[in-house]
Amino acid sequence: MAEPTGMIDRGRALLRVGGDDARDWLQGLVTNDVRRLSRDQAVYAAMLTAQGKYLFDFFLVEGADGAVLVDVAADRAAALAQRLVLYRLRRAVSVTPAPEIEVALVWGGDAPAPVAGALVVADPRDARLGWRLYAGDAAAALSGVAPADAAARDALRVALGVPRGGVELVPDDSYILEAGFGRLNGVDFRKGCYVGQEVTARMRHKTELRKGLARVRVEGAAPPPGAPVTSADGKAAGALYTVAGGAGLAHLRFDRATGLMRAGEATLTLAETQTETETETG
Repeated sequence: MAEPTGMIDRGRALLRVGGDDARDWLQGLVTNDVRRLSRDQAVYAAMLTAQGKYLFDFFLVEGADGAVLVDVAADRAAALAQRLVLYRLRRAVSVTPAPEIEVALVWGGDAPAPVAGALVVADPRDARLGWRLYAGDAAAALSGVAPADAAARDALRVALGVPRGGVELVPDDSYILEAGFGRLNGVDFRKGCYVGQEVTARMRHKTELRKGLARVRVEGAAPPPGAPVTSADGKAAGALYTVAGGAGLAHLRFDRATGLMRAGEATLTLAETQTETETETG
């Protein structure tokens, strides 16, 4: 087995959702089945607009006190907390920051050795993404793990076709099925209602999606994330986002993703779409 690598992810923050009604309340808000959450199993999910568009994606983790920890992009944590409070109404639920907990990522080998006070859970999106660690001292939890950086993590993410919130997943614009949430265990089609569920269900029952996330081969200097992609005949075909090691993630119109495409000075060719396998249970 290869030696695992890891990093502290300073781009993540945690919220603590507590109270007697916390799990039932979250069940009616998020795209996945909160009942699957346990000390040993994290749940990947999203919150959507009423029109079914992406707002936030996050991991739900069971804290030591039974509260639900919400692992979300740090620059979206305050907005998510505000959105959750809006839905709280009279439910017995509290939403508070948990700045004392750090997030670390480990991948590429055996699971990290247990550290007192740290929680280690497998990344629920894809086993090849490794583990997520939650600890008061993430550096100590990573003892014995070879250091990696954000570029290495991006390369793994691109290779596996995994979108990132704020990059490939654009608030108030993206649709989660076009980003492959079924394949990434981020949506449960049998759990019942949640905000945006009706639109998501209708999209799922289409014969096929006409656009969505795709892996592309990239030759030449990559433009900034979000650069427009044009088809071989000069038509608008989508946008290119993360590029790592000659590969990239793009959101494309599949009918135009043929032949040589362009994004800035780079040329692109389609490697594979990332929306095909939508599971029943997420």
